[in-house]
Amino acid sequence: MFARSSETLRITLLAAVALLTLLAFSTAAAAQDLVDKTVATVSDGTRSELITYSDIMWQLALEPGVQIDPPKRDDLNSALLRLIDQRLFALEANRLPRPMPTEEAIRAEIDKIVKFFPSAAAFEARLKTVGFESISDDNFQRLISQRLSIEDYIDFRFRSFTVVTPEDESRYFRDVLAPDFRKRFPGLLMPTLDEKRRDINRLLTEDRVASRLESFLDDAKRRAEIDIISEP
Repeated sequence: MFARSSETLRITLLAAVALLTLLAFSTAAAAQDLVDKTVATVSDGTRSELITYSDIMWQLALEPGVQIDPPKRDDLNSALLRLIDQRLFALEANRLPRPMPTEEAIRAEIDKIVKFFPSAAAFEARLKTVGFESISDDNFQRLISQRLSIEDYIDFRFRSFTVVTPEDESRYFRDVLAPDFRKRFPGLLMPTLDEKRRDINRLLTEDRVASRLESFLDDAKRRAEIDIISEP
């Protein structure tokens, strides 16, 4: 839809893929007060990754508006499905190591996450519920660093090879944006293609990246071994 912003697309993408940097969370489980258990394993034939109950709770803690104390069964199951996708993607990303993010980049990413919650204090309270001490917790900082590393991989593997041509922009303006604008804002002066070109390019790029990510995950699921050991 024309009304979608690039930031909304980014959030959607991150919700489905960019949170896939939870690989090291299992190693941090000892620092948590949660009663942990292995819920699932994901293998690409070379490496296997665990998904624990604490992984699922960490996932829920990052989702605004989701109850975590206690968590709802449907939310736990949905989080498990997302984590399976994330583990599949992370296994592939580990094949191409990237430079580690800077402390400045980590702080900026945490600031972005906090904005989706009522306050930094409210977000920290959720982190404490799943075992972290605060936003400054070393384990939490490490996970954010890994998340940024995966985003860098996504940029390299998918976004950098996505091309949107001027013809694509013109077609979207003519076939989607203009009709939608006239329907929603009858009588108003419609912006020109040149005025909207940058937004259209960003929108089409993110849509195509998301489509490529979905195709990748579909293929990865066909090749991977996914074992659900217990209900979350």
